[in-house]
Amino acid sequence: MNKDIIKFSLILFLICFIAAVFLSGSNFITKEKIAFQKQKEEQEALREVMPEAFSFEAVKNRANEVIFYKALDNNADKIIGCCFIASRYGYSSLIEIMVGMDTQGNIKGIKILSQAETPGLGAKIAELAVQTTLLEVLTGKAKKEEKSKPWFEERFSNKAINKLDKVETITGATISSRAVIEAVKEKAEEIVKIAASRE
Repeated sequence: MNKDIIKFSLILFLICFIAAVFLSGSNFITKEKIAFQKQKEEQEALREVMPEAFSFEAVKNRANEVIFYKALDNNADKIIGCCFIASRYGYSSLIEIMVGMDTQGNIKGIKILSQAETPGLGAKIAELAVQTTLLEVLTGKAKKEEKSKPWFEERFSNKAINKLDKVETITGATISSRAVIEAVKEKAEEIVKIAASRE
């Protein structure tokens, strides 16, 4: 009986060890690709939330972590705003948001970078508004829709920081939408203070 326990324990140990080796190996192989893809998505999000900017310059802390990005004009000498990542836990996941803000403290736009909220409920924070009806699709009269932003993200456009409390939450997704509002407001106020102290 004791021999069987030892035998099964060794087999289980070997299976776990081999699985751990494969997982760490695949993580090592894909680490750079994942980092590159994340950086690419971040750059696309910067352009989306601050389309007026010609280029972006990272402002880092002593630990070499990005605090925010300066949004520069086409001569790269005038700051027209800044972009930063805000995050907060929603109902079931951490929500990360890219935010663009002008020099007057108005939110130019936001982009949900990542979330794993409940589909059909909290996930509405990243859903696109569908203009085409089912009848139009079935009859073949559906028009090709232009790329649009999720309707909840649109609620932040050109809102002053002190007016963000008036952004309407989503019915059935109050916790998730409130988390986005609070994350954007809190981080925006923090960035304004940091930027003022650096002047």
